[in-house]
Amino acid sequence: MIRHIVFFTAKSPDKIDAICEGLALLAQIPHSIKFEVTRNSRVDLYGNEVDVVVYGEFADQAALDAYKAHPNYDEATRRVRPLRDLRYAADIVVPESREGPAT
Repeated sequence: MIRHIVFFTAKSPDKIDAICEGLALLAQIPHSIKFEVTRNSRVDLYGNEVDVVVYGEFADQAALDAYKAHPNYDEATRRVRPLRDLRYAADIVVPESREGPAT
């Protein structure tokens, strides 16, 4: 499984809702196992610069590639890019455990 996490900062606070709306198009792409777009709750003690977080889980690299190739991905990018300042992405490969749950 791959966890795809993307952090966005808005150019200004009044753009955050529009960023969330643009990114919501990504939830309509059928290749994810789990998908969320959410505003940062800003409760961290040391840093709260991030405005919006995208979190997706994908079965494998092929599913993540299919997600990025979907037309909604390009449309979301077109809508959000002019509104956002920074974008940081991380893809985390989660190895399948060969062991059962801890007892």
